[in-house]
Amino acid sequence: MGWLTLTLAGMRSILLSFILSVAVLRTGQAAMTKEEKAQLRSQVLEMFDHAYGNYMTHAYPADELMPLTCRGRIRGQEPSRGDVDDALGKFSLTLIDTLDTLVVLNKTKLFEEAVRKVINDVNLDNDIVVSVFETNIRVLGGLLGGHSLAIMLKESGERMDWYNDELLHMAKELGYKLLPAFNTTSGLPYPRVNLKFGIRRPEARTGTETDTCTACAGTLILEFAALSRFTGISIFEEYARKALDFLWEKRQRSSNLVGVTINIHTGDWVRKDSGVGAGIDSYYEYLLKAYVLLGDDNYLKRFNTHYDAIMRYISQPPLLLDVHIHKPMLTARTWMDSLLAFFPGLQVLKGDIRPAIETHEMLYQVIKKHNFLPEAFTTDFRVHWAQHPLRPEFAESTYFLYKATGDPYYLEVGKTLIDNLNKYARVPCGFAAVKDVRTGSHEDRMDSFFLAEMFKYLYLLFSEREDLIFDIEDYIFTTEAHLLPLSLSTANQTKPKKNTTTQYTELDDSNFDWSCPNTQILFRNDPMYAQSIREPLKNVVDKTCPRSSSRVDETSGGGNRPPLRARDFMASNSEHLDILKKMGVSLIHLKDGRVQLVQHANQAASSVDAEDGLRFMQEMIELSSQQQKEQQLPPRAVQIVSHPFYGRVVLTAGPAQFGMDLSKNVAGARGFVARTEPYSGCSDVTNAESIKGKIALMQRGQCMFAEKARNVQKSGAIGGIVIDDNDGSSSDTAPLFQMAGDGKNTDDITIPMLFLFSKEGNIILDAIQEYQEVEVLLSDKAKDRATIFKDLEGETGEQKPSENNSQKQILEETSIHQDSITDSEDDASVASQPGLTSSSNSEDSSSLEEDSGSLESSEFNDKNIKDSEDHLQESMETLEDPKVNKWDKKRVQPIESILADWKEDIEAFELMEKDEL
Repeated sequence: MGWLTLTLAGMRSILLSFILSVAVLRTGQAAMTKEEKAQLRSQVLEMFDHAYGNYMTHAYPADELMPLTCRGRIRGQEPSRGDVDDALGKFSLTLIDTLDTLVVLNKTKLFEEAVRKVINDVNLDNDIVVSVFETNIRVLGGLLGGHSLAIMLKESGERMDWYNDELLHMAKELGYKLLPAFNTTSGLPYPRVNLKFGIRRPEARTGTETDTCTACAGTLILEFAALSRFTGISIFEEYARKALDFLWEKRQRSSNLVGVTINIHTGDWVRKDSGVGAGIDSYYEYLLKAYVLLGDDNYLKRFNTHYDAIMRYISQPPLLLDVHIHKPMLTARTWMDSLLAFFPGLQVLKGDIRPAIETHEMLYQVIKKHNFLPEAFTTDFRVHWAQHPLRPEFAESTYFLYKATGDPYYLEVGKTLIDNLNKYARVPCGFAAVKDVRTGSHEDRMDSFFLAEMFKYLYLLFSEREDLIFDIEDYIFTTEAHLLPLSLSTANQTKPKKNTTTQYTELDDSNFDWSCPNTQILFRNDPMYAQSIREPLKNVVDKTCPRSSSRVDETSGGGNRPPLRARDFMASNSEHLDILKKMGVSLIHLKDGRVQLVQHANQAASSVDAEDGLRFMQEMIELSSQQQKEQQLPPRAVQIVSHPFYGRVVLTAGPAQFGMDLSKNVAGARGFVARTEPYSGCSDVTNAESIKGKIALMQRGQCMFAEKARNVQKSGAIGGIVIDDNDGSSSDTAPLFQMAGDGKNTDDITIPMLFLFSKEGNIILDAIQEYQEVEVLLSDKAKDRATIFKDLEGETGEQKPSENNSQKQILEETSIHQDSITDSEDDASVASQPGLTSSSNSEDSSSLEEDSGSLESSEFNDKNIKDSEDHLQESMETLEDPKVNKWDKKRVQPIESILADWKEDIEAFELMEKDEL
């Protein structure tokens, strides 16, 4: 193999040679013929053409395809889905993410056309806030993967003779745009960055975050190091390495585990649960792959230390359960998320084949039960979160297990994936994500990773070496399945600074022996090895899932008494409370009057009671969700329109169930804001003259929302904004409230009322302190600035401000849960089910508060970073650019047609991020 001629460590050569070579074994599974594999390859190609062709026809140059409505998803022109939209940057995301897939699938003509489109059409200098993590793995990785294969094709004389490193130049430009995110004392990057304005400038609209996930900060080294090695500019690799060093130093020293989220300034763990799924997953992956690609033994030692802890505490074959980093023997939750499906593939790369086979088989049994892997499922394999956004991690592990074992069983697994995609996800305009694996309903999304990863792994699964136009063993896969050449290990190497404080835990030598796989050891000379591991797990899901047979009470001769159902539960019923206690379910009365349910299975009276408790919790979640959907309204917008904001600042606001319906009032309510005295708004207003004709600001608490509205309306206010009294609360970290009435007739309230969390409310209060006169627009959704000032001219005859009027307003709403609540401090009733929240563990139920302050770095003085900031600080006056105009001219369908889908979309993804119910 060509890559063996490189000056790599011998161990890494053996490692990659093993992983990417088929160890042909004879097992009980009938071998698949070459003709059958060729037919499946053709099927994969047809499926790819269907997905890619519809993206190019109906969506390009948008970031992603909306396959149910056959149009492109353009950020700012569709209802916000919260953090999931941070991957969208108006840079034709799907096209860039798909570049190297085209070459793997031998579609070199399409690849050449796609590269030209990226070079000619894609603009990276957009005034938009994006996720550093997603932009790195999808866009930077996509550009580097495309560049790698463009060079390969050019050198082979096949195509691309005109190519002159244009994709690499774009990658370098993007790298500099991401560098301002590293402006922290710790070296951990901010989670988001503005592509045009970076972090520091007010126009950036980001840089106040305090927390990031471990994977977000620890999944940079492959792309950033590749960029440094390709360009000879060392700063990218240096800053990615510094972030990894900091995470390593902050590991919990006794358990050697890391938490899910960390404070980027102090290094304190914010969420102290640890697993191998969402929030941490690719951190472990990049430690091992950084060693493979870059040859630094420190990365391998760190990975092995973590891996030893994972297998000691988290691995409970075939399960992988989160634990607490300080108490690793204590399980943190009773469910698993779908992102951990990548881990068997990583274990294959590590060389630990047995647990890889076990976990993969368990996941496959879940898939056979539900057709797809739910976003989360319980330890007894019931659906926890029912969505499936066409994730590729299971296909990835299937590919690596087949390459390691040669077992045709995994070809049959791949065939099942193909059949399920065609049967349950295929729609006329592509492939649609599954909203609920239990019902098979769809949602209008087809993420870029579906094209970047799924088809790549499925095609490779059924391919022999001669079916590929290049040697796949010359490359390593990033977490987004982009291909980086192993030759980078000897190109433009940067010398890491010695870390004098780093210490490694003494481990059993066998832990390190496994890093050099040997098929003789792995399979113990037994060709039935993999099958013998799978066999006991063949029916693990069916055996564990609760059956419909009659329940027998195992405790104190309770007979066949049916368990308590969520729909029958009443918090005022003492008998019901006793039953909850028996099931290990406890009630927590929250400050805002809601009641939270928390279950501890180990506190149940018996295993049957614990099972009933889990069922009750699931029913309560579904019941609460259903009732929320019946009562919920879309979020509203508070848009600051006065100088110097001119409509650029939009705050996500909660609606009210009373007062003016902003969705039916196109103009909304516009006026200057004034603070109510008393600030609570719970008694007669003493500064009525000050708020007359204005929008009144009040603080939450001490009385009902409706009472506040009546008091300010009586004083002549034209609208009201209630600001949360919980300091530090934010729509980024808490479900948005829908303000309920007081149980009386509220038809007398005619002014619009909106709710802002503390962080968003302080933006208005700070603006008042600095500019005195602050004018806002209350509306159902943000209006573009041209419309705002056109309305102003029509009403007053005033001219628009000289501020650039062509710049698009970017509305970045956060995803929400809308709870119907009352604002009485004494109201702890749960008669209104939407006031209930549920959690499977007390640790999961805690809310995170995000500090709105920004900590400037005193150690961030690198000239290159300052240059990149200067590069971002351009004039607000934008030139007419065809690349920008084509976004603005894109036709968009009415929001109403997709509101129903949107509500369930954002619900799932907020839960995934915050890991709470």
